[in-house]
Amino acid sequence: MSDFDVVVVGGRVAGASTALLLARAGMSVALVDRGSYGSDTLSTHGLMRAGVLQLTRWGLLPSLVAAGTPAIRRTAFHYADGETVEVTLRPTAGVEALYAPRRLLLDRILVDAAAAAGAEVRHETTVTSLLCEGDRVVGVRARDEQGRARTIRAAVTVGADGVRSTIAARVGSPVVWRARSAGAVLYRYYAELPTIGYEWAYGAGVAAGLIPTNDGLTCVFVGTAPTRMRDLRRQGVAEAFATILGESFPALPARVASAVPAGRMQGWPAVPGFLRRCYGPGWALVGDAGYYKDPITTHGISDGLRDAELLADAIMAALGGGVSEPVAMASYQSARDRMSARLFSATEAVAAYDWDTDQARTLLRRVSAAMAYELELLPGFVRGPALVGAGGAPRS
Repeated sequence: MSDFDVVVVGGRVAGASTALLLARAGMSVALVDRGSYGSDTLSTHGLMRAGVLQLTRWGLLPSLVAAGTPAIRRTAFHYADGETVEVTLRPTAGVEALYAPRRLLLDRILVDAAAAAGAEVRHETTVTSLLCEGDRVVGVRARDEQGRARTIRAAVTVGADGVRSTIAARVGSPVVWRARSAGAVLYRYYAELPTIGYEWAYGAGVAAGLIPTNDGLTCVFVGTAPTRMRDLRRQGVAEAFATILGESFPALPARVASAVPAGRMQGWPAVPGFLRRCYGPGWALVGDAGYYKDPITTHGISDGLRDAELLADAIMAALGGGVSEPVAMASYQSARDRMSARLFSATEAVAAYDWDTDQARTLLRRVSAAMAYELELLPGFVRGPALVGAGGAPRS
């Protein structure tokens, strides 16, 4: 007998969203995360149209807006040859603005919504191993913040525990598609740095971005090939940051220098993207645990929200008895892969950092087309408005 229908390991965007949707559907859900409640994490912040659409459908966007997350209605593309192209967001599919929330806000909103819908949330709880009966996963063993052993049995165990997923490693989930390219990133928050909206900048083999987020802060990042980043960092992290910023668009260093740093410089090493098999007997993967791509296209949060609903729908179909588990989960993987393939490929091309400024323009058109294709497919793969509402559906 299981303690829960589903145990979700990882309480960030993908995991908290999966728990939220399952709990709203009346399932018993445990959500465990090794981090503390409301803690921050490395993130590109930017929500694209697909991500904003999901939060709107789930009734959670008003909470982000009420917390002071700035609405972004314009995007500027800067190029090292001096050209700037500004684009105004056109309302499409019910999305009137984009947002780039701090993760300590977004993750908390999702976790709180999951708890309000009936999920049992346990932070500072680290999964140590899986419970198995034959070849089927039937739950997890974990330790809480006081070191006490916990056993959580569930019909389905979901790994939403990031790029270095414990669940993926324990079940031996194979990588079915691996990227060859990956970029290295430095980023820092600044106050008093006005922006047009999202601002992206591209030079020969370098990129930068300005992303307005909560509390009047702007996240400024720079990226390049890992070998170039290592060479530049020998002169110091600040010097590397300034060099890439200037090569991306000459006017940026002066703008950033006039702003007020808020926090230390941080980095993200080059991690090649991958697509893992995302299901097996009694287990499934969601978010970066199953699908990760280079952050240069700032689409990871939107992917996590999308895939959470795809997986939640599959689990509900399987546990509801209408569809066998292998068929339901195979459908989840197929939908995820179909909506991810174009953007995964386009992202890898950008993450190679082997382009000049003119080639960057072409690559960005390819990225834009891939995002539009995903938005076109999304309504055909996810539920209608039945799951909208912060209060959740009545539990059975």
